[in-house]
Amino acid sequence: MSLEGQMGTRFEDRTEAGERLAAVLPQFRERPNTVVLGLARGGIPVAAAVAKALYLPLGAVLVRKLGIPGLEETAYGALAWDRGRTVRLINKPLLDRVLEHGVRREWLDGVEERERAELLRRAALYPGASLNLAGKTVLLVDDGLATGATMRAAVEAVREGGAAVVAAAAPVGSIDAEASVERVCDAVFCLHVPGKFRAVGSFYRHFEQLTDDDAISYLTP
Repeated sequence: MSLEGQMGTRFEDRTEAGERLAAVLPQFRERPNTVVLGLARGGIPVAAAVAKALYLPLGAVLVRKLGIPGLEETAYGALAWDRGRTVRLINKPLLDRVLEHGVRREWLDGVEERERAELLRRAALYPGASLNLAGKTVLLVDDGLATGATMRAAVEAVREGGAAVVAAAAPVGSIDAEASVERVCDAVFCLHVPGKFRAVGSFYRHFEQLTDDDAISYLTP
């Protein structure tokens, strides 16, 4: 669901974006058996603002993009971690094209090995990454949907964790990403879906990289 007409196109920072996102999600306010999960790391401040405004519990889902060597911002897939399991989602047509254009399989294997290790490292650190989701409504929140790969992996992870209803929300997203996520979610909420999508950070005035300590501080009561 695009809400472009109702909102401006620029966000001050992730917290302000989350507050604006929460304003269009009144149906989730104090909803029983519902939890907000931020995609680590950038989605966590957005999710924290959403959870605070809607009076809902906050947690995290750990995700890592599988970037093409030399074009790291372009994801050929993504990994998500849920209570000891790693969910792997691959864009096979893109992967096939990448291999045809000379990217070697062992380079991609190296990317995946590093990202799996990073997921496991974060799993040991982040509170709220092992919530019991059985039968719950899960609102997944990120700071933006560029390709939709990490959100789709997160959706699959929480469904495997037993979530009954899964909705995705982000302040900004590309047309393709929103359509991709809609195919796997019960609902998608995006404030701004521009015709020409730039990097997620270009829609924010302040878009600093978060450290583990930053992310964990939002998750710690």
